[in-house]
Amino acid sequence: MLKKYNNYQLLFISLIAARFVMYPDLTWIPFDLEKLGESGKINYIAFVILRYAFLVTLVFLLIKINLHQIKTTDFKKRFVYNTIISFAAFIIYGGISFLVYKKVKHYGSLVLFQFFIVSILNTLMGHILTLYSEQRKKEQEIEELKIKNLQSRYDALTNQINPHFFFNSLNGLTSLIRKKNNEETLTYVNKLSDVFRYILQSDKKGLVTLGEELSFVDAFRYMMEVRFANKLEYQIDIDPRALTQKIPVLSILPLLDNIVVHNMIDSEHKMLIRIFMNEKDELVVSNPIYPKLSPALSNGTGLENLEGRFQLLMDKQIRVENKGNVFNVYLPLG
Repeated sequence: MLKKYNNYQLLFISLIAARFVMYPDLTWIPFDLEKLGESGKINYIAFVILRYAFLVTLVFLLIKINLHQIKTTDFKKRFVYNTIISFAAFIIYGGISFLVYKKVKHYGSLVLFQFFIVSILNTLMGHILTLYSEQRKKEQEIEELKIKNLQSRYDALTNQINPHFFFNSLNGLTSLIRKKNNEETLTYVNKLSDVFRYILQSDKKGLVTLGEELSFVDAFRYMMEVRFANKLEYQIDIDPRALTQKIPVLSILPLLDNIVVHNMIDSEHKMLIRIFMNEKDELVVSNPIYPKLSPALSNGTGLENLEGRFQLLMDKQIRVENKGNVFNVYLPLG
């Protein structure tokens, strides 16, 4: 947003600007006065003051209009607006000058040029300040998105490496040990190690390849399938040519976490999570909706943070689609 100048500041700027514009006339005042009688001098000085006051008023109004009314960043449009206003003021000034001081030179080319200068100065000032305001706004948005990005990574880390997740992981490991299936137990430990390593290293990454993200999903998927036995299944169908495309790190994890948090998963509600590419080359994470009887405890910022990270890192937006019985999230790739 543009800085809010008070009327006293604007008036001071207007007084200086109008004096600058009238400088050629001011230098000629002593020479003009020499040619006039006593009454003529008074009228002349009164008209100079009137003219100065008129220009101060015009500059003041144009500054306010450029700061608060004209929002366009198009220089040509802004110039047209200022020129129209200045020309209308020039016509009014001309009428006044002929009524109070009938002298052609005060309505001639020099005065027209001075009004044109006023228009140019205000156009440049308004354009520069508007561009500065837009730049500041974009910088502020980027800062906010950076904060969201950091918060999203922190949330991903704290949501997954927490006692609940840790104990569920240990319970899954304990269950495998009791079954005395050494091969599956070893696989589980390796996958658990991969999950923790990827999450812990995510704060050093921005964008990763889809192949890296899916390798993490594969490790996470294995642990979830062990945890939910035959009640949860993943179906991943990705064209190998898409694996080199970029995606923000830990983009899929919050979606998988939301599925588990917000849905019933049991023998009557078996969950099939599908991850595939659509015809728009978007990564789609899809799942049936089995809402829990009581609302899940969640801060509801997962998708919002994810959207902010995509906006920050890729300048792209995710899409969310709730069909009532199926929930789809579309992630653009870079």
